[in-house]
Amino acid sequence: MNPLEEAFWASVPFGTGVRQVAEDKNGLVAMDKPEGVLSHPNTPKDEARSLIRAPYDKESECFEWTPPGGAVQRLWLINRLDSATSGLILAATDGGLAREVRTQFQRRQIRKTYQALVFGAPRKPTEEWRDILSVDKRGGRIRTAAGAGNLPAESRMTLVASATGSMRLSLIKLEPRTGRSHQLRVQCAKRGLPIVGDRTYGDFRANREYARAGGPKRMFLHSLSISFDYEWGGRLNGFSAEAPLPPEFEQRA
Repeated sequence: MNPLEEAFWASVPFGTGVRQVAEDKNGLVAMDKPEGVLSHPNTPKDEARSLIRAPYDKESECFEWTPPGGAVQRLWLINRLDSATSGLILAATDGGLAREVRTQFQRRQIRKTYQALVFGAPRKPTEEWRDILSVDKRGGRIRTAAGAGNLPAESRMTLVASATGSMRLSLIKLEPRTGRSHQLRVQCAKRGLPIVGDRTYGDFRANREYARAGGPKRMFLHSLSISFDYEWGGRLNGFSAEAPLPPEFEQRA
């Protein structure tokens, strides 16, 4: 990394607990976002608990800040995670590069892996999940339902570990092939495998029992790894990143 790049990344006002885990020479970066941190602020009041603690332009999908004694700096957001989901999120130092990588998401060229801690256990160690979803976005709220609408959703599920105790819990790997809003949360719930701590689509009674037993207060969904190829600067580039699974996942499964 050259001095100019080092100076830029040193100036980024990363949010609380946000870690830079990978970057390339074109200005593409992967960050590990903790649970509870917003992908971007919806209002200026949200900046303190955002991925980047800086003003955000929703139209250009760009953070903007001015370091002391320096020029205006910008970072373009590429993808988003629910605030309750932890793990990998991407950004770029160039708006054109951000658009190119977003195109890879639209073309389903991005290989993503999540892990989730769920109540119950899957019937088979590996399953292909195919559903039709409806997504309702209004007033800043998103609600997704299975069995209605016209949006196909596909994911591959693999059992990682399962344990019995006061509650049956399983750690599963999820590989989405489509990117619908709240897709994994809804697909898990539909199959009787609600994600622990999911307060929208989960099992509310089980969540309360889990909390009373001393379980951490979070939703147990984590974006673990991402990899893809993209064209930039007249050549094909490869990019991959991984955000380690938070320890509370493995301690519970």
